[in-house]
This record gives sequence, C-alpha cells and structure tokens, in this order.
Amino acid sequence: MKVLSYTENNWQKEGSVTDLISAVTGDPVAQMVEADLDYKAACEYARSTAGPALREMSIHERAFKIKFLAQYLLERKEDYYELSTHTGATRRDSWIDIEGGIGAMFVLSSKARRELSDLPYHVEGSHERLSRGGTFVGQHICVPFHGVGVHINAFNFPVWGMLEKLAPCIMAGMPAIIKPSPIGSYLAYSVFKDMVESKILPEGAIQFIAADRPGDLLDHLTSQDAVAFTGSADTGRKLKAHPNIVANSVRFNLEADSLNCSILGSDVMPDMPEFDLFIKEVANEMTVKTGQKCTAIRRTIVPQDRIDDVVKALKERLSKTTIGDPAKEEIKMGPLASSLQAERFNEQISNLLEHTESVYTNGHEQHSGAFAEPKVLLCHKPMEVDNVHRIEAFGPMTTVMPYENNQQAIQLANKADGSLVGSLFTADDSIAREITLGCAPYHGRFMIINRHSAEESTGHGSPMPHLTHGGPGRAGGGEEQGGARAVIHNMQRVALQGSPTTLTEVTNQYIKGAETKEAETHPFQQYFEDLEVGEALTTEKHTVTKEDVENFAELSGDHFYAHTDPEAASRSLFEEIVAHGYFVLSRAAGLFVHPDEGPVILNYGLENLRFLAPVPPGDTIQAKLIVKRKTVRQKRASDKFIFGVVYWDVEVTNQDDELVADYTILTLVKRRNKLDIDIFEDE
Repeated sequence: MKVLSYTENNWQKEGSVTDLISAVTGDPVAQMVEADLDYKAACEYARSTAGPALREMSIHERAFKIKFLAQYLLERKEDYYELSTHTGATRRDSWIDIEGGIGAMFVLSSKARRELSDLPYHVEGSHERLSRGGTFVGQHICVPFHGVGVHINAFNFPVWGMLEKLAPCIMAGMPAIIKPSPIGSYLAYSVFKDMVESKILPEGAIQFIAADRPGDLLDHLTSQDAVAFTGSADTGRKLKAHPNIVANSVRFNLEADSLNCSILGSDVMPDMPEFDLFIKEVANEMTVKTGQKCTAIRRTIVPQDRIDDVVKALKERLSKTTIGDPAKEEIKMGPLASSLQAERFNEQISNLLEHTESVYTNGHEQHSGAFAEPKVLLCHKPMEVDNVHRIEAFGPMTTVMPYENNQQAIQLANKADGSLVGSLFTADDSIAREITLGCAPYHGRFMIINRHSAEESTGHGSPMPHLTHGGPGRAGGGEEQGGARAVIHNMQRVALQGSPTTLTEVTNQYIKGAETKEAETHPFQQYFEDLEVGEALTTEKHTVTKEDVENFAELSGDHFYAHTDPEAASRSLFEEIVAHGYFVLSRAAGLFVHPDEGPVILNYGLENLRFLAPVPPGDTIQAKLIVKRKTVRQKRASDKFIFGVVYWDVEVTNQDDELVADYTILTLVKRRNKLDIDIFEDE
C-alpha cells in the first residue's frame, strides 16, 4: 500500500518514500510517500471550493452527509480490521478504534439533527429582551467559519481520532485537512481513501497529509481557521505557541496525554462486588490497546490497608493476559505501536522505578522489540514523590498509591494537575459525593461505578460522543465531542441585536414581539412547505365560566383547593377561585385546532410552558398561534408519511391583552414532497 497525500482534489504520487512497519512482524506493511506539498494552496482550495458548498447546506443536510458516510464506512469495516492488526491491536482493541469512530459519526449526526437548527447556522437559545418596551432584543446565533479545520491526530487511534474530529467540523460547515501520525497512518489512509471514493462529501471537503511533520502548514492559517491537536502535552504546547497561531488568534484545541487515576473507595472491601469491578477496570485499562490510551489508568489510588489485597488481585488477573500476535483470537494483548514506542515506554518505566517498587511484571520474554509486558509499580509515599504524577509511561502499566482518608485521595487524584478522566469505585454515595466534587475541577470526565451501574457502564477509558472529551491543565484544556456541542465548537457565536421583526427575518426563526402575518388559510390545513415563519392565526375568544372550572375538575380529577374550594381559595395567592392552568392550555387548543383532516399528523410535544397570570371565571381568553420554526424530518421511504416538525409559538391573553400563558407546541406536518435523501431519521 502507498500512503499518499490528497490535496486540491488530487492524489500526490511523487515524493520521498518511508517504510511503515508492522508492530507485529517488524516488516514493512505500507510505504508513505511524502510529497512536496503547497500547504498554502491546500488551505486556499479548501476555503474557496468546499467552504461555500458546505455553507449552502443546512446543518441537518451536512449531518446527513456524515450519517451516510458512516454507513458507507461501516460496510467496509472488515478491511480496516485486517489492517489494524499491524498496529498491534487485537479485535477488541480495533473495535474501539474502528467501530467506535464510525459510531461516533452516527451519534454526532443524530444529536446535531435533533438539537440544532435546520438552517445553515444555529439559532442558540431564546432571545434576550434588552429594552423595557421589547423593541430592542438580542439573539445568539452560531455561524460557520470561512476557514479550514486542521486536524493533527495521534498514532494510537488512527480511525476514531480522525472521525470524531471530522464529523462535527463538516457539520459545522467547515472543510478539513487531516494530518495523521505516520505510525498507523496506513489505517487512517484506508478509511480516508474510502471517504473520497464515496463522493458523499463536496469536492475539497477533506484533504489528507502523508508526512512526518506538517511543514509550513501552520504558517498559512488565519483567524477563520482552527487547529485540533491530539498528542503529547509537550508537542501540543509547542504548536499552540506557534507565532502565526498566536498572532492570528487561531483557535487551537489541545487534547493531550494525562495521568488519569482510578480510586477505590474506603468503604470497599475485598469481598464486595465493587472491589472486583475495580480490579477488572484497572487491568483492562492497562491491557486494552496495550495501554496506549490517553485515558488509561496510570495511577491506582487505594486505601492504605487494602494495598496488599489490590496488588494480589491485579497480579492474579494480569497473569492471565496472553501476549502475542493480535490477529489470533486467544491473544489478549498485542505489541506497542512501534519499537520506538517500546523504547520510550521502557525509559519512562526506568525513570519511575527511581521512586517506586516493581511489584508485578508478566514475565513473558518477547523476541520483537515492539512487545511490552504489563507492569504494576507501587509508590509508598505518593504525596512526596512528584514524578509519579508527572511521568506518563505510555503503555501497559499502572502505579498503585496508598491514601489515608478521602481528602488525601482527592489530593492525590488532583496532583497530576489536570487529566482527561478519573474514576471512583464505591458503594457509598456520600463518599461518591465528597470525592467527586473534590476531584471535578481537575478532570474532564469523572466516572462513578458501583454494582448497580457496572453492567451497562462503557468503562473508564471510553469517551462517549454524547459527552465532552478533554480536560484541564496537563490534559490540554480543550474539549471535543459533547453531542451537538461538538458542532458548536467549530462555529462562531455571534450576538445579534435589533428589533424582533428584523432579527426574525435574519434568523428565519420567530422572535417574540416581531410582526406577524395573519394566515389566509388555517395553518393546520397547510402542508409543511407552505407554512412560513411568522405566519399566525388569531383565534376566536372564549369566556371562562364557573361550570368550565367545575367540569374540568371532575374530568381531570384535579380538585386542588384554588380551583374548587371558595373559602380556601380566598386565602390563596389569587384570593378567589381560578381556572386550572391545564384547562387554559386545553381550551386554547380548542380555539386554534382545526377539526378537519389535514396535513397535521399529530401533536409531538410541548416546551417552555409558563402560566403567567390567573384566569378566574368571567375572564375571556384568546390564543395566537405563530409559526416559530420548522425542521425537516423523514422516516424510511416505505413509511406512510413524510413529514417535518413545526414549532408553534402560542400566546394566550385575557380581555386586557395580558399574557396568561405562553408556550411552544410541536406538531408533525405532512410534506408534499420527499427530499432526495432516502432515509432521514434514525430509529
């Protein structure tokens, strides 16, 4: 296999050749062709060609591109598994990288479609009223940058690292230039090549750099561009301090290695399920991906009087770890990614052994320089020894550390000055609260496990696309993933100010107080495509009677005193009988709902309901229904209906034009036409 750069819609086939070595056999598995690339031209090509094409699409359209791309890659996963063994990964290890990366695309796409606007930009949150009369308001929107995302990825997750950055970048409307680590780049290249061949993304949306170093790429970035880096903290800091990055305030997201920890709660004894769960998790994090995970447990923090129990249990479990060719089913742990990584690992272990004691090593002798053995170190005085909280041996190891009380456990956990993840195993929720809140400022993620959550837990070392991945301090201070927020990370948040009518026109979303257009045809008799934002229906009026309140109480079973007991109601906040809030809600629906069959399929939900003023018998209510925003949805082509979701602003007022209820309802509304995409909505 030739690993080529792909820039300006061309494969760059000429350049110096470097063998890429199999971690298992030590033989070449591919060749990287390092071309003399024009990085300035590559950046300009992405900005001028793919940028406008992506920005023309809505966020949902871009999200569907990512979904279909994930489907395309998933169909080819076995090819990736075969290559992945050469990185030293077992089938289980590769699953995390390959299907974990593809799965992240599915999740991020789905979250973006459910939570972000079906527009080229995202209208974020509710508007802000900035003046007493409501004629001057504010609204945040998030818009695509007119730049390119540069993604510099680490060697340990060639697929996941690439896809979890790429998906939100594309959905935000920004093209990407991908620079993998040379180690394992043949796997990233194989996936990338399939993405290009799928032709799902616009031309220029993705480019690939096959090189040891990114040349002068960072020199050509502007304030509209962004860099996302995963790797060592030292390298990340150097790149972040690049003169052009600093001069142009180029956004730089750093996700670095960190000395993560797992804590055994002081309540957990060896005969408890939480003890076994703890041992299993520490051992797994040592051996999965041969310990080459930025989230692996490097520091195992244990009550002083349980050190011997933990060391004994770890020895017993690790002794069952079979080491060898990861392509074989019986093998539990393969080699490190390269012989160079093995050398570095051994050096780091040697440094740690200056202040620790080796209490376990697997004992397997391997002929290849890339293999390493699981190692358990013991630091007797971790409060006094700094290097166990500073040196990360990137491989199958952990250092066991004793603590005397909960506060000391917190101090040890935080002594690494920032990590991607910490975990706690305890059956005592009061301990969970104390330690979690004590550790939280120093960790990007914190997992608390007991017997009740363990079975479905995804594990200490598994960043989930629904949640943010990153951490403070040494971990880089960055943030990736996080569901729909991952897309927002790649966009510019803009605070708009103006009249409600003007901002409604700018954002294509109704803002309260804006001018509305009275519908000529009842909105419930119009198809999704025909409804316009700001179109409204003002209903007939209804005078609330005493019988209305009594009948609703009988029908609903809600006999709360403020609605049914005149004497008690006289002592209430309202000083008299008032109608149920849910009666007002129901009667308003009766005023605006059209009874005949039409495009509206069903009521999908209700949001942000507020009852703002009491409605006693004798008051007259009226509703105003306004098209707030629309979102395209579509089930499978074989389904009975194709539809969209319409968000309606509902304002219920009394005879004095005082607002008594305010809320948003969602309805599914038939569309006239199916779009070009076959499958629109995940089950």
